[in-house]
Amino acid sequence: MDISKLGEFGLIRRLTDDIKPVNVSTVYGVGDDCAVMHYPDKEVLLTTDMLMEGVHFDLTYIDLFHLGYKSAMVNISDIFAMNGTPRQMTVSMALSKRFTVEDMEMFYKGIRAACGKWNVDIVGGDTTSSYTGLAISITCVGEADKADIVYRNGARETDLICVSGDLGAAYMGLQLLEREKSVYYQQVEEAKKKGDRNMLGQLAQFQPDFSGKEYLLQRQLKTEARGDIIHRLREANIRPTAMMDVSDGLSSELLHICSQSHVGCRIFEKNLPIDYQTAVMAEEFNMNVTTCALNGGEDYELLFTVPIGDYDKIEMLDDVRLIGHITKESLGRVLVTRDDNEFDLKAQGWNPLS
Repeated sequence: MDISKLGEFGLIRRLTDDIKPVNVSTVYGVGDDCAVMHYPDKEVLLTTDMLMEGVHFDLTYIDLFHLGYKSAMVNISDIFAMNGTPRQMTVSMALSKRFTVEDMEMFYKGIRAACGKWNVDIVGGDTTSSYTGLAISITCVGEADKADIVYRNGARETDLICVSGDLGAAYMGLQLLEREKSVYYQQVEEAKKKGDRNMLGQLAQFQPDFSGKEYLLQRQLKTEARGDIIHRLREANIRPTAMMDVSDGLSSELLHICSQSHVGCRIFEKNLPIDYQTAVMAEEFNMNVTTCALNGGEDYELLFTVPIGDYDKIEMLDDVRLIGHITKESLGRVLVTRDDNEFDLKAQGWNPLS
């Protein structure tokens, strides 16, 4: 169905009519000039992200369900990175005429799946037209007790540096998708030059063989916020001193923590958590797997520091890796390689304005 047949408010009603709030802090959601929320005894956390077609995502290889899911999860991840609990979300979109009502229903299905996983209420947003494709702006609201909030500036000398999950897989998934896209379009151009309609028909049905690489694609296309790690830390009575989610790359995020905390760091290459598929794919691309782990980005794992006294507790946590420790600022920010050479950490991760 053409979106113009429904109009802006008709589309909003179609996408949100059956949304029922699950949080007591949500007084009133979609349907008025503003959502109404009530937080009598909590600090309110607010984060927002804008995703642009051609910059942050490519609809050649991500479908609208997974795009919606990822768009919501990257915002939910920011709330967890502050040691908070996500509660509400607004979703705004700018659409070109190539999108149908069914496309937007699939996009919202992905958003609702992500929100449903963490009990987040969709409480509003905006919809408008675009001449340049799809633009997405999502705002997530969360809550936390004042004493529980973890900032980037709390790391202290001798703190342990930890990271959840593994690193570099999302980046290698992107490299794999970009390679297959490039090969596909090269073949299409060759078929067009030859006027080979039969070949063009075959290419229209072409599906790349990603067997053995499924984990890399999942990490790139189905982002997961690590709220499970936040719950485990709370259960173990561990309060991080500083924390970020790894969106732009481990080195970039660690340097943010060090800069805002006025400290140095030492991390060890041998301790970086890297999945087997990531290592194999890096070798296939003739890329340094450590560089991918440090700078790839889009892992959305949690990077955090804890007091050295929590060492035994951290060692007991599944899916958390101790990768180094905080030092005096004067000692610099250093990567120690497997052969004990030392290099200054550099922020070489994603820069959207470069």
